[in-house]
Amino acid sequence: MSDDTILELSKLTKYYGKHRGVIDLDMSVKKGEIFGYLGPNGAGKTTTMRMLLDFIRPTSGTSKIFGLDTKENSLALRHRIGYLPTAPALYGDITGKQFFEYCANLKGGCDWDYVRELIQRMECDIDRPIDTLSHGNKQKLAIVRALMHRPELVILDEPTTGLDPLIQNEFEKILRETTEQGNSVIFSSHILSEVEELCDRVAIIREGTLVAVEQIADLKSKQVRRIEMSFGNNIRSELFEGIDGVKNIIINENKLKCDIVGSLDSLVKVVATQHILDIRTEEPALEDIFLAYYEGH
Repeated sequence: MSDDTILELSKLTKYYGKHRGVIDLDMSVKKGEIFGYLGPNGAGKTTTMRMLLDFIRPTSGTSKIFGLDTKENSLALRHRIGYLPTAPALYGDITGKQFFEYCANLKGGCDWDYVRELIQRMECDIDRPIDTLSHGNKQKLAIVRALMHRPELVILDEPTTGLDPLIQNEFEKILRETTEQGNSVIFSSHILSEVEELCDRVAIIREGTLVAVEQIADLKSKQVRRIEMSFGNNIRSELFEGIDGVKNIIINENKLKCDIVGSLDSLVKVVATQHILDIRTEEPALEDIFLAYYEGH
């Protein structure tokens, strides 16, 4: 591992009987970055994260965090890692305040000024029994638990589930501050816009296999956008033939529907000569991004 690499997977594989979990994963995460792990539900994201924490053992391959094998050093590593699972287990018959006190004792203490800051910024309700809280409020407690001991590596599995937009924005600020201090974040999601907004690099996993590891800018260049336009007059299909990246063109009198991969520049130059009434764009599904990637390779 290089000095700036804090996590490294080599041929990491997990089978559940005859059923695949993940196959031959090779990737690394650098110190101080927010690394996105993107894929549909069931692709293998959670399986990967559980192996990193030694909750389940790989069938073959290795994973190292801070240069340490995760199987041989799991207990020592957990003191340096913050983890948020997809379905956090919280103690329902105690209050949020009691829960954080319990977690702090397990970790051998914590910076309570920092914990109180996190509680305030995430707008946590710490005075009511946890089992009386909504899903979103429980999620906020689980996020604070993952961050409260200032971990060197934060592993977050679908962390924004149940968060309202304002709290989500504050959460993203906290993660950026975490990496500015030299710590690292792995952030799994099936929502492209979250990963684009927050992450430096992204790994794409599909059906247990790593499809690509990309810079966000490179991922966007492969993105498929669905576009609908209305014009002030009927338009001819010849206008749009041969435009770089434009495909699946459908024209009905004054309306255009098409898909475009990558930059919009070429299409914009053509339609700029027309009287445009309306433009609508639709964010692509993950499957469309995968297909666009395959077509380009």
